Amino acid sequence: MTLAALALTRTVKERARELGFDQVAIGAARAPQHAAAFERWLDAGYAGDMGYLERGRAARLDPGLLLPGWRSVVALALNYAPAADDPAWRGVARYARGRDYHRVIRPRLHALKDVLRSAGGPEVRSRASVDTSAVLERSLAASAGLGWVGKNTNLIAPGLGSYFFIGIVLTTAALAPDAELPDRCGTCTACLDACPTGAFVGPYTLDARRCVSYLTIEHRGEIDPSLQPGIGGWLFGCDICQEVCPWNRHAPPAREPALRAGASPGPIESLVDIDDDEFRERFRGSAIKRAGRAGLARNARIVATNRARE
Repeated sequence: MTLAALALTRTVKERARELGFDQVAIGAARAPQHAAAFERWLDAGYAGDMGYLERGRAARLDPGLLLPGWRSVVALALNYAPAADDPAWRGVARYARGRDYHRVIRPRLHALKDVLRSAGGPEVRSRASVDTSAVLERSLAASAGLGWVGKNTNLIAPGLGSYFFIGIVLTTAALAPDAELPDRCGTCTACLDACPTGAFVGPYTLDARRCVSYLTIEHRGEIDPSLQPGIGGWLFGCDICQEVCPWNRHAPPAREPALRAGASPGPIESLVDIDDDEFRERFRGSAIKRAGRAGLARNARIVATNRARE
């Protein structure tokens, strides 16, 4: 590794921390380590209605299709864990309680792209991703040493747990790679045992079609009645497999003000018949918009029914 590459790596990491990222790791350009598992997962139908994953299959398996000549990947973590689990937000996944994370992370990734170009030279090209490009973020981040993919399929990082967003910057710049981290899940099966809908086919394999997060966010239309009791009080997303993870017991609270919880969604009853205008106004700038008005109203009806059964 050249002195120039080492210096550029140091500059990128320092700038990442100045931008507020909690951790940063560097990986070398190579095929994602979970590529074969991803293909098996897709072929088994576990993606459900998320057809965009199949459409982007080739690029996810080969990042070079997105950025020809890529040599390195910068993997970044931005913590979103709240200081306390506010009862007013119970039923909404922690990641969706603040400002839409895309708006928070994307400008910072572009700032890193600028650093790579200004410090690395005008010939350096880079591409940023915040789960909206055809990139296997968790796999690339694991290869870079940001963490390891746990049995609940979340990336787990020492000192952070799994309550963090992943940002990725592919670049043609040569950077000094970090060492991969070993899998530290051990014999623990807390996440697998706690899933209320039995969505885990086994360790490291999630059938999204049974996952509460998928059902309440990605799935359109009615939800299988047999799965509705397992949704419990979850209006948007689910944190159960993270809540029981030992690595999250001492997760530090997020430092980023924009990710702190804002005004709560309000009573479940007010969401059952919410109209389009109110939905857009109430959830402007929130990741909760991903469910759509019809999806959120559907979820609210299921939660109300489940609560009535308690």
